[in-house]
Amino acid sequence: MDKIEIFYRELITKGGYHLVIEGLLVTILLAVVGLIIGIVIGTLIAILITKEEKNTFERVLCVFFKLYVGFFRGTPIVVQLLFIYFVILPLFGLAGSNALIVAVIIFGLNSGAYVSEIIRGGILSVDSGQNEAARALGLNANSSMRFVVFPQSIKNALPNLGNEFITLLKETSVANYVTVHDLTYAFKTIGSASYEYMVPYFFLALCYLVLVLVASYFVGIYERKLRKSDKR
Repeated sequence: MDKIEIFYRELITKGGYHLVIEGLLVTILLAVVGLIIGIVIGTLIAILITKEEKNTFERVLCVFFKLYVGFFRGTPIVVQLLFIYFVILPLFGLAGSNALIVAVIIFGLNSGAYVSEIIRGGILSVDSGQNEAARALGLNANSSMRFVVFPQSIKNALPNLGNEFITLLKETSVANYVTVHDLTYAFKTIGSASYEYMVPYFFLALCYLVLVLVASYFVGIYERKLRKSDKR
């Protein structure tokens, strides 16, 4: 039987498309929720690290956050998944935890490390005169950051956040290492059912390519709108 016919039989006749649809939704969920978690964590870290005046507790937190960023930026995401799911969680009696929830959290933590650097770069890109002007008008350091510096830094960082989402979307392909039923898992299952992997993996690559192209298209639209607003 032809390879295409085998793939068609497993995908359509035997209902493999249900796995693909489920895997696609899981992949998008991992990327979207992971980025949201990452933005929350990364923003808090970036604001704390760039804060001019820190008390003792905040300085200790900065050391911890720098170690956290170093770990998640310095190790592959697949190593983080395996290490946390199969080593750290069992140490706390959490072996067999819901793989999807664990994967979402890990992708969020991973994204947070990168987002913190993106937001920090955005904050540092704001002209120091903006902060000085805000302080001259009577705003304290926290108010200056909240109302003047941070809104501008977010605008500067948003294009890079779009690129982070695209990167995260591709990295979700390793979630199946901890038994998450994502897009990669779906096509791997279809291939193992027929012992023919060439065509399923071809379509797997095609699916990720389409997802990335769609995400890149929307990021590009936003960047063009951002450039137009800057010219006004």
